Amino acid sequence: MARNDWLDLMLKIADPILTDLAKRRLHETLPVEKPDRAAYAHLEAFGRTLTGMSPWLELEGLTGGEAALQARYRALAAESMDAATDPGSPDFMNFSEGYGQSLVDAAFLAHAIVRAPNTLYRSLDRRVQHNISEALKATRRFEPFPSNWLFFSAMIEAALLVMGETYDTAPVDRAAEAFERWYAGDGAYGDGERFHFDYYNSFVIHPMYVDVLDTFAGTGQRYAALLPAVKKRAARFAAVLERMIAPDGTYPVIGRSVCYRFGAFHALAHAVLTDNLPEDVQPAQVRCGLSAVIARTAAGGMFDENGFLKAGVYGSQPSLGEGYICTGSLYLCEAVFLPLGLAPEHPFWTDPDAAWTGKKIWSGTDLPADHAED
Repeated sequence: MARNDWLDLMLKIADPILTDLAKRRLHETLPVEKPDRAAYAHLEAFGRTLTGMSPWLELEGLTGGEAALQARYRALAAESMDAATDPGSPDFMNFSEGYGQSLVDAAFLAHAIVRAPNTLYRSLDRRVQHNISEALKATRRFEPFPSNWLFFSAMIEAALLVMGETYDTAPVDRAAEAFERWYAGDGAYGDGERFHFDYYNSFVIHPMYVDVLDTFAGTGQRYAALLPAVKKRAARFAAVLERMIAPDGTYPVIGRSVCYRFGAFHALAHAVLTDNLPEDVQPAQVRCGLSAVIARTAAGGMFDENGFLKAGVYGSQPSLGEGYICTGSLYLCEAVFLPLGLAPEHPFWTDPDAAWTGKKIWSGTDLPADHAED
């Protein structure tokens, strides 16, 4: 898959969400199969879509057809930010009601703002900026569970810092203190006191931990000193994810939330975007490995008749989804597209094709042994 193929699929996934939200009709069109998720599904879809698209929306210097597409989707994103946070909008989203799911998905929207502050905040008029600020602050009423949820409160504060608003470092401290205790070694954190064999180190923990610390590094706290170790762990986990890609583009389907599909590779895509790959993992092999994952997964069919995502890993497999999974949840798959935030001239896109580790090994290539890291 070339850059254009990645771009086409990212936009195909995002288009129904942003187009309908910009027209203030997403509450009418988004499928909500589970009544108990109706209060959350729309913010899920919106926040998760933008968290993956945001680096591309923020990228400067594009030309030609890609620049025209970017201009279109920047406009849709701006209209969507207004529609989602305007209390008078029929698509005003739930940032404060319920048991805390709103905190989760407001945090993905906040992560998008951290990744694209100019496009998703600074370029908007003051009325919209005020509404965004009030919406994010409304989530402070929620107490995060002692798990990856700690990063959701921390990410909200990171966005407020980027936005020039008053922020609170206490959630950042709580998240850092907990995950330093829960670090299990070899690039993996427990999701709480116990290690869970799933993809939450990738869905949430590594990308948010690195970006939260990086955002707060200049505040004079201890975050800058902690950041190198946290980035080193993230690089090791990215290497592990790269090794999980089989020669045919499949990967282990294990643990909860597997219906986020190739969102399972969020941490690997994030390592590419932030130039945090280990030295022995080259950008081209990651491009080719992730391309294989994306192509293999998409081949099963991802969309319903109206272009919205269907639950599953390969095609429609609704039984793979936990009770908290709804259509909106599925849009975390957009996180795999973070490398589109790199310029087309970046080596990730221009280096010659290269086999990824799994393809090398299963074709008989002799490679150095892999070793755990502390």
